[in-house]
Amino acid sequence: MVQLIPTLVAFIGAVAVSAAPLTETRAASETCVYTCGSVCYWQSDIDAAVSKGVSLQESGQEIDGYPHQYNDYEGFDFPTPGPWYEFPILSSYKVYNGGSPGPDRVIFDANGRFDSVITHTGASGDDFVACKH
Repeated sequence: MVQLIPTLVAFIGAVAVSAAPLTETRAASETCVYTCGSVCYWQSDIDAAVSKGVSLQESGQEIDGYPHQYNDYEGFDFPTPGPWYEFPILSSYKVYNGGSPGPDRVIFDANGRFDSVITHTGASGDDFVACKH
């Protein structure tokens, strides 16, 4: 049994070391393009959220009410003309598939073109503020 302990320690050490490169690989291959509060989103996160939102919008489907038209009560200056649609982008970096949408959204137009990332974080009430680009 005493000999099992060094083996177990070596195994745990190997697992801890092998997990580190995954984060480093992502950080090395991509950079933060939008920050909402303290959450940094990479382009691949944004692309995945927009792709899912556009796919649902084009097929006339929704997941828990998303995507839905975004009315821009805040008066953002988006690069494309409306109508715009909003779809959640999650701080877990998983594509939204129902449940709590969290505070962050991707905005895209009726042609599926990405416009921006906005958040409820730091806004009053149900308003949005722009995520830092």
